[in-house]
Amino acid sequence: MKTIHKLVLKAYLGPLVMTFFIVTFVLMMNFVWRFIDDLTGKGLSIDVIIELLFYATINMIPLGLPLALLLAGIMTMGNMGENFELQAMKSAGMSLMRIMQPLIVVTLLVSVGSFFLVNNLVPYAYKRSMMILSDIKRQKQVLEFKDGLFFNGIDENMSIRVEHQDPETGLLHDVLIYDSRSQGGNMTTTMAETGYIRLSDDKKFLLVTLYNGDNYQLTRNTRWYTKNALRHDKFDVQDMTIRMEGFDFQQSDNTMINNSQSKNIVELQAAIDSLNKVVSEAVARTYDPLLKDNIFTNDIQVLQLPDSLRIDKSEFKDADILDSIAKLPLRRRNEIWNSAKIMAQNSRNSLNFDEGTAKEGLNQLYRSKNDWHKKLSLPISVIIFFMIGAPLGAIIRKGGMGTPIVISVVFFVIYYVISTSGEKMAKEGTWDSFTGMWISSFILTPIAIYLMIKATNDSSLLDTDWYDAQFKKIKKKLAPVWLPIAKRVTATKAWRKMREKIKQRRLNKATQR
Repeated sequence: MKTIHKLVLKAYLGPLVMTFFIVTFVLMMNFVWRFIDDLTGKGLSIDVIIELLFYATINMIPLGLPLALLLAGIMTMGNMGENFELQAMKSAGMSLMRIMQPLIVVTLLVSVGSFFLVNNLVPYAYKRSMMILSDIKRQKQVLEFKDGLFFNGIDENMSIRVEHQDPETGLLHDVLIYDSRSQGGNMTTTMAETGYIRLSDDKKFLLVTLYNGDNYQLTRNTRWYTKNALRHDKFDVQDMTIRMEGFDFQQSDNTMINNSQSKNIVELQAAIDSLNKVVSEAVARTYDPLLKDNIFTNDIQVLQLPDSLRIDKSEFKDADILDSIAKLPLRRRNEIWNSAKIMAQNSRNSLNFDEGTAKEGLNQLYRSKNDWHKKLSLPISVIIFFMIGAPLGAIIRKGGMGTPIVISVVFFVIYYVISTSGEKMAKEGTWDSFTGMWISSFILTPIAIYLMIKATNDSSLLDTDWYDAQFKKIKKKLAPVWLPIAKRVTATKAWRKMREKIKQRRLNKATQR
């Protein structure tokens, strides 16, 4: 490798790593804000939170990697252009493509690596992150008593009310506990002046210590001739240990997650083949009986029927049919109307019952196809964003974080809006998956090629002086056309001003009189 290539590569790798971590961190903060309510108040250990954030960060890589390459390309080539390094290399006889040769090699390696990452690592990280979030949402919150309010977070058959809780010592005042967890509908009511209620260290037991209180136990009897019994006990100190569930964090098996985002490209292809068969069978099972048995019964123009059941509607006219029905007795017309109404209701019920299976199969099929194309479109988008960023940096010749960030955000917003719109249209079935998932690449590729050509030819694409000179040339060419028009407009405006002045003078004289 030449020394000049080492210099370019060294200038590129630093911004690439830095921008990748910055972009990933920004996207990670968006994830944290989305799920901050689920993570707080659960007493989660630090290792669980770190594991969740680690897997969530991996899920953000497909979205942040193209933006990082775009920003790194603009910064690298912009810094080299601002420091006149590009001019020196070009003066030595090196073309822009030759200068960018090591950067292109790195981008190709990143592109290939991104495919294996999104195909193998991201599905596993998605499974793990969704499973951890599901376990966190299923976990109950820590004990938190509010003064004067009932707390039902322990069990649906157990309510605790505390008049006041000392924030420093945790001592509870005027405790009231309703416990109806026992079988047979028996309920125990406990009232105490003070006490402590807390979870054990392993969060599997509720430890209750009460002072100076009463117990009321109501025993219900199912037989009509036996009366209910009420038992009353007083106590000075009462200790209870209640087994609890749901307060300790327990991780489930990630095999429960089985949607399209948790599969690699081979599994997605197998799922697509299976779903195509399921959808075809569901559609046939839904619509064929509906057409044959209810809607187009005995209709030769739609269905192939035996000769004994054929009725050729071409021999009749709508007016003839209506006249024939009108001539029938009233009872017979009611029978025909009721029969048609029943068939219509049966058709609607049959369609509503079976159409759900076909619709769900279609939704899964669209999602699987979208994810299949998404795994292939990411490596291409990485190359396209580099082809936009590197020549754009060579054209604007501005380094640092200001201008590159603004330009990168503009291009990324365009890419994100187009990709999201295309994916939505593909999920709804309006577009096919290929068009929906590749439309952003089709739109940005000509822009990348155009910028590469302009940068190679040292075009003044973003030079304001060049645009001012071009505007003056166009203005000079159009002068014979627009100058007479401008003179007429100016003369008309002057005439209007003169008329306004005359009117104003007349009005002033009339007012003075």
